[in-house]
Amino acid sequence: MKLIAFDLDGTLTQHKSPLEEGNRAFLTLLAKEYRLLMVGAGDCGRISSQMGFFPIEILGNYGMQYARVDETGKLVMIREETVYCDKEKVSQTIELLRERFGFTSFRGESALFFPSGCACFPVLGTEATLEEKLAFDPDRSVRRALLPEIRAAFPEFEVFVGGSSSFDFAPRPYNKYYALVRFCRDNGISFDDVTYVGDDPGEGGNDEPVYRAGVPFVRIYDYRKLPETLAFLLPAPAGANNT
Repeated sequence: MKLIAFDLDGTLTQHKSPLEEGNRAFLTLLAKEYRLLMVGAGDCGRISSQMGFFPIEILGNYGMQYARVDETGKLVMIREETVYCDKEKVSQTIELLRERFGFTSFRGESALFFPSGCACFPVLGTEATLEEKLAFDPDRSVRRALLPEIRAAFPEFEVFVGGSSSFDFAPRPYNKYYALVRFCRDNGISFDDVTYVGDDPGEGGNDEPVYRAGVPFVRIYDYRKLPETLAFLLPAPAGANNT
């Protein structure tokens, strides 16, 4: 194996929370053995900041961006793509869905748009607290039940059960599998040499396209146990009994 690709929220960190020192130290060990890649829903700037500018390659916005954090902690943007988003149409459709599903109580903005052309339907609004978001739909069952209707309302987007309380929209054909295929093709890496590490391969999860494509997948159930879950990827300590 040559490449380990990671999801971020729920895999390496709590949702939109800084990378903790234990997981950072473990990534440092992995980086001595493998090439490491972040495959994220957010933009490269947010991902690199959340990771404390850990030196790593990043695919942001479902592959619309490609960047690298160098050894000095500087984010170097290599590729950045944008797609037109009809913000008025998306906003109007979100308002209709709020009425239909009863999500009319929210704080902040009702819809969120990004320069890439990606968008987000934050069910609780953009100014909800992290605690409110984490308590809203912890097993994702509420949003998964609504997913078919949300997808039908936005045929121009790949739609995912995003974060802890939102739906993420990425312009087609961008998704994490598409991003990973493109990266491997451009870097001459065989899928036989790739392992993906994520927390949500279930229906609507943004790791689902990678999982369903049959890429070797390690599921993380608790980001705080990342080192013990992935310990098998490191060589045995010198002198260890391998029999």
